[in-house]
Amino acid sequence: MNGTYPVVLGDRGRLVVPAELRERHGLRSGSPLLLVETPSGIVLATRGQVKAMVSRELAEHDLVAELLADRRAAAASEDAA
Repeated sequence: MNGTYPVVLGDRGRLVVPAELRERHGLRSGSPLLLVETPSGIVLATRGQVKAMVSRELAEHDLVAELLADRRAAAASEDAA
C-alpha cells in the first residue's frame, strides 16, 4: 500500500499523480490537494490527510499544561524582579 512513485515536474509546474494512487484514494479531476512543507520535505495530501496529520501532531502535546507552565514561569520571573 505504501510506496514511492517517481513523478516529474512538468511545464507550468504540473504534476501527474499516478493512476494507482488516484484510484486508491478516490482522487478525481478537480480534487483539492495540499502541498505541505515539513521539516522532512514536501508532502502532497488531501485535506483529510492533513487534518489527520495535524491531529496526530497535537495529540503528542498537552497544550493546556504547556501554557500553564509558561504562565507560571512568567509570573515567577515577574515576582523575582
